[in-house]
Amino acid sequence: MHPFLQGTMQRLRLKFNTGLAPVGFSACLALAASVSVGMQPAAAQSANPHEAIFMNKSADREAWLLERAKKEGGLTLYTSLAPTESGPLVAEFEKKYGIKVTVWRGLSDGVVQRVVNEARAKRHVVDVIETNGPEMEMLAREKVLSEFHSPHIADLPQGMIPKHRLWMPDRVNFFVVAFNTQKLKREDLPKHYEGFTEPKWKGRIAIESTDAEWMGGLVNALGEQRGMTFFRKLSEQKPDVRKGHILLAQMVAAGETDVGLTIYNANAQSLKQRGAPIDWVPIEPTLARPQGVGVARLAAHPHAAALFADFILSPDAQALLNSMGRPPANQKVKSNLNNFNYVLTEPGIVVDEAEKWNQHWNRLFLSK
Repeated sequence: MHPFLQGTMQRLRLKFNTGLAPVGFSACLALAASVSVGMQPAAAQSANPHEAIFMNKSADREAWLLERAKKEGGLTLYTSLAPTESGPLVAEFEKKYGIKVTVWRGLSDGVVQRVVNEARAKRHVVDVIETNGPEMEMLAREKVLSEFHSPHIADLPQGMIPKHRLWMPDRVNFFVVAFNTQKLKREDLPKHYEGFTEPKWKGRIAIESTDAEWMGGLVNALGEQRGMTFFRKLSEQKPDVRKGHILLAQMVAAGETDVGLTIYNANAQSLKQRGAPIDWVPIEPTLARPQGVGVARLAAHPHAAALFADFILSPDAQALLNSMGRPPANQKVKSNLNNFNYVLTEPGIVVDEAEKWNQHWNRLFLSK
């Protein structure tokens, strides 16, 4: 196991042992039992038994997958998407194809833990995983994902596709600045993050407690000396530190803080579309992190898994994501949610450098 993932898993195991029972666990066990009955002998299984299914590039791929997916009877999705977003996506898929989707939803670290623990226990329950790019990268390194073909891959930003191609970007998280529109106007904000180190912003800004990734991305974009100087000055501003990106966005909307510096634009946009007094601005340098979708290498329902992965990357599903305030990855879907300059973070580097930036982040923002 990758060292960073091992440490993460140890921390997550402590969380789950404190009584946070996973939703839908009995249903997942039932699926696992039904799959195990029909499994082939170990000698007949290849390292990637579903490769021919996942990599099918025939012109009739959709019809071929659908015919066999109906015989499989359904699929299981693990995701960190909120139910308000995963629900409409799943409903649209079920309406289009008549294939039932069982959904387990958790935070991204919970998704990683569940997938890895089940794989080690040889409970092949999950078919499709959809969560943050760095967590998808962890799962790729744990060898629980499979490369898959999709006719929509050509429409994705090629720079966001990992070289191993074990998962594909399906949406994008942008770290933006959100502000309460009853307290500030857009033109009141600085053009660059460094502007928030001016004295007038002291006591008016907030950050999310786990955003060491944002720190690492900004330092890499600005250069070590300039970047670390900015974060030392930002620390001196004593920003309000809260856990949870949704909570931080809600704080801004409620006027509990004037500005959130590490807001996911999807969270701010969702509140804005519901009439909350919040808006957001992509302040330079704006970091973008791809979120991903992947198919389980030993999926219980491989045809249905491939069909769902194709669907989530399709223009129809991507347009639905966009309508809910989630920046789409498919470039055929034009969106104001991603129509600006940004710096792309590499999920593999995020994983590799996590401990380094966690130490800096904790020292500057969490130890006081």
